[in-house]
Amino acid sequence: MTQGDMDLLFLDIEMPGMNGIYVGNELKKRNRNIIIFIVTSYSEYLDEAMRFHVFRYLSKPLDKQRFFRNVKDAIDLYSSINQKLPIETRQGVHTMSVSSIIAVEGQRRKVIVHTIQGDYESIHNMQYWFHTLPKNRFIQTHRSFIINFEHVSDFDHTLIHLDEGRLNAYLTRRKYSSFKEAYLLYLESTR
Repeated sequence: MTQGDMDLLFLDIEMPGMNGIYVGNELKKRNRNIIIFIVTSYSEYLDEAMRFHVFRYLSKPLDKQRFFRNVKDAIDLYSSINQKLPIETRQGVHTMSVSSIIAVEGQRRKVIVHTIQGDYESIHNMQYWFHTLPKNRFIQTHRSFIINFEHVSDFDHTLIHLDEGRLNAYLTRRKYSSFKEAYLLYLESTR
């Protein structure tokens, strides 16, 4: 199996010959964007399933309305993960998945789009990026920073550490509470 083989998966905890928690954990290691539902009648596995960030935990017997509502949420998440945006620079246009964008930073008269692949100097201003990036994944934390929740490692009252400390973004004191609330909502929506 290669990365990207599956985008959405429904797993039972107890399957013949294997454990759903183990399988889900291994699949998440291979593809961190896979959306996993755990479907089981054993609620005692909930904590283990949450450790590898399952999207939802569905109890048997399934409630049809809850099932369809959760599948719609998963499709919305999948769409935002796989959305692509152009980054226009003076040298050309680079198309990136939204999830590969770590942050957008205003540096004096430059706007730098930090991505997993590298940094790009955008021809567009911060206002353009504020209106273009999806609101369910990005937030402006300071006049000079718009960050992607997906890449937050940790934060305090003044700094957000992104991409395991590769990049630090400022967080204004007046935005701390709204950032914290939005980030926790984001984490909840990706479980």
